[in-house]
Amino acid sequence: MNEERKIMVEEVDRVDKPAKARVDDAPEEKAYVAAPSPVEGESDASKLERKRDYLEGFLSRQPGADAEADSGSGDLRADVIAALKEIYDPEIPVNIYDLGLIYGVEVSDNAEAIVTMTLTTPHCPVAESMPGEIELRVGSVPGVGHAEVNLVWDPPWDPSKMTDEAKLELGML
Repeated sequence: MNEERKIMVEEVDRVDKPAKARVDDAPEEKAYVAAPSPVEGESDASKLERKRDYLEGFLSRQPGADAEADSGSGDLRADVIAALKEIYDPEIPVNIYDLGLIYGVEVSDNAEAIVTMTLTTPHCPVAESMPGEIELRVGSVPGVGHAEVNLVWDPPWDPSKMTDEAKLELGML
């Protein structure tokens, strides 16, 4: 029962690129059936109809239309600190701000946020990923135009840099 298998190889000089899909190419008829419509009066066909202008509302929205909803406290530095307090050390159940890993938060007049931080040790397992995570989180704070994280090792971190809340959480008080 020893079968010999052969792999067939075909050599070609070139391969044409496939055509790119376009919204205009979308089929008009659907081959599936919809569940009953939760909106009274909306037919299955209209619910399934391809919405070619699905981005129209998004693209026509004026900048700043939701500024009041996303503005936070009005103090950009305080908003950045609040965002930092939402990031927890993966090994210690305390946020990085109360843990004392954040040495400084500066926000310039043109909405650039610079965070100076350290880690508990240079051999910390998140030494490569934590600064990037912090930069993404701070950059997502409404009003921040650019975020930068500076990782420093001097002065080295020690438990005295922790807030009393963090020490209490860890049973050190």
